[in-house]
Amino acid sequence: MSATAGLTLEKPTRVANAVVAVDRFSFWYGRTQALHDITLDIPASAITAFIGPSGCGKSTLLRSINRLNDTIPDVRHGGEIRLDGEDVYSRDTDVVLLRQRVGMVFQQSNPFPRSIYDNVAFGPRINGLGRRGELDGIVETSLRRAALWGEVKDRLHASALALSGGQQQRLCIARALANGPEVLLLDEPASALDPSATQRIEVLLQELKREVTIVIVTHNMQQAARASDHTAFFYLGRLVEAAPTEELFTNPRNARTEAYITGRFG
Repeated sequence: MSATAGLTLEKPTRVANAVVAVDRFSFWYGRTQALHDITLDIPASAITAFIGPSGCGKSTLLRSINRLNDTIPDVRHGGEIRLDGEDVYSRDTDVVLLRQRVGMVFQQSNPFPRSIYDNVAFGPRINGLGRRGELDGIVETSLRRAALWGEVKDRLHASALALSGGQQQRLCIARALANGPEVLLLDEPASALDPSATQRIEVLLQELKREVTIVIVTHNMQQAARASDHTAFFYLGRLVEAAPTEELFTNPRNARTEAYITGRFG
């Protein structure tokens, strides 16, 4: 019998202010289907958390939004993901521009082996903003938005690798913000950080959501409950339930959601 036999899925609720709209989206790695018919709206100016057991499709969906999965051989998809109403998988989509509009921060901080300044300026330089005055302003603004400027303003030309783990992750956020994204994707951004650095990241995200729509993958139920406005629960490649975070954690509609968030499985 299939592991998903008898799995009940809640009917997705559509939202009027969705920046990202996922519509009957499926995804395959070779012959292995990782996502099954996902329909989900991600609202503007809010933090949406993806939760669920390892291997349930959270990161696959996250990386599908800005097509990072395209870099993997032998993948295919069905359905649509729309950004501001436009299908990101359309043949007319400029993938480079898409990844400017939809930034990404990974689980492990990955600063380039360059200076703090050059890390933040990297994207704008590639995009043709080469004048020093322009870059100086972008670097300072991005570091301020990432709550890092005060800690590094006197050592911008020091190696980024000399920063602490929490500072490196905020630098990676600043690097993503330097491209002026509409959406920021974060794949377990605090999993390698201590509680103090994790708290700083969460406070930072609350500030950033005023300007950028945020999607975060997390295995930490407490973090999802603290930091997100909306939560989507995935199981075996299927979206089981999505709701405002407080509602999902206090009154889940689905028995499997309740079992997961109360620690009875997962």
